[in-house]
Amino acid sequence: MPPSPKKTVENPKLGSRVRSLRRRQGLSQAQLAERLGISASYLNLIENERRPMPATVLLRLAQLFAVDISSFGKEEEERLGADLFEVFSDPLFEAHDMPANEVRDLANDSPSTARAILHMFRAYKSSTEKTDDLAQRLAAGDDQVGAGTSLPSEEVGDFMQDAGNYFPALEEAAERLWRDAKLSRDELAAGLVRWLEGHLGVSVRTARWETEKGVLRRFDPQARVLSLSELLPTRSRKFQLAHQIALLGYGPLLDRLAESPRLCSPESQQLARVALANYFAAAVMMPYTLFLAAAKEERYDVDVIGRRFRTGFEQVCHRLTTLRRPGAEGVPFHMIRLDVAGNISKRFSSSGIRFARYSGACPRWNVFASFATPGMVRIQLSRMPSGEAFFCIARTVQKDSVGYHSLAPIHAIGLGCALGHARELVYSDGISVDDPKVATPVGVSCRTCDRGDCEQRALPSLRRPMQIDENIRRLTVYGDGSPI
Repeated sequence: MPPSPKKTVENPKLGSRVRSLRRRQGLSQAQLAERLGISASYLNLIENERRPMPATVLLRLAQLFAVDISSFGKEEEERLGADLFEVFSDPLFEAHDMPANEVRDLANDSPSTARAILHMFRAYKSSTEKTDDLAQRLAAGDDQVGAGTSLPSEEVGDFMQDAGNYFPALEEAAERLWRDAKLSRDELAAGLVRWLEGHLGVSVRTARWETEKGVLRRFDPQARVLSLSELLPTRSRKFQLAHQIALLGYGPLLDRLAESPRLCSPESQQLARVALANYFAAAVMMPYTLFLAAAKEERYDVDVIGRRFRTGFEQVCHRLTTLRRPGAEGVPFHMIRLDVAGNISKRFSSSGIRFARYSGACPRWNVFASFATPGMVRIQLSRMPSGEAFFCIARTVQKDSVGYHSLAPIHAIGLGCALGHARELVYSDGISVDDPKVATPVGVSCRTCDRGDCEQRALPSLRRPMQIDENIRRLTVYGDGSPI
């Protein structure tokens, strides 16, 4: 019998939150229902928003997953509202008056409708980009036409964000592999090769670049041969070995974790499997307990941690964002990766900072300035229009060269946390983090930023009426000279 619904938590979005937590733990509905003391059918109704959440069940759920009960639904609500506001800041809606309070009410009162709007807007943006690309290709004489409007990368990004970029089932699998394969940090690559050959029946060989040009890893399922390019540095070779073990040894687990309503196409699910296999590989290279201990001991000095685990700057930064094990958490970080054109290819936020999704990011972020000082760590204390403050570092990274005539792309990596955690980072030494004068005013994007005194404003703000005075020329035509 289901519990009495006399006391319920009236939050229409708790169902998706419960489903996300259950899948992160690798549990079926029947398994979770048994632990909560309710029927699987009743849990199914809760997850599909067809029954409210009884308070007693919510309490048991919070205890089971070791999460703060006040956090249920809060993060998703805030992110949904912020995403929706950014959508309505697009020039497409410029002729329509969309007050901020109405946008928030829509996200809070009608989350399903809000998510549907986000889905349609993403499809619109994707379709527009494809149309522009098609027009350029036709003008160049290329008549090959692509199809589809989905954005698998966006769906996978949302999937990872919903999971908090933490997958305990993969962490446990990586730790089990270390025990079963008797791995060691000094001979990790050799240990992974032994496991592939001895337990998965896979031969590992090194491929010459001229015979496998453009391919860093290739697996032949018929011959059971894994070929790794001779150009892979040791850290990348270890990563690819662990990645292949995930695909071959933990395929059902990857499939189960990738069963998410966020992933709406076969392409999205396949890309999610790749992302999950990458997660497993990082967990093998940088085991959770050892890595967390090193991070705290070295006060999150990325270079020192990287030397200890024989990994690169970006690999360490990415791994730092996954330290969310209940009772053994690290600093909640955000991370962003972008290229010299400003295209964001990786983003995750556990710090609470917002990233632009549909428009250009704020150029005041130190991650953009890092291209001017390649290889140097840049530090920034930034303050958002809402008053939230963050402590951030940024540095460029360059991919390993694959030959004299090849291009080695440069990316910028941004890593940061809420200001309250700044003192835990070695990078804050000697900086007056409590001095408001030190903070750089930044925003998410020009369209969603209130600041009228920003000399780098490229577009008018949706939040403030544009004031044009032909008798006055300010630093920017869209600013009125007044701070928020």
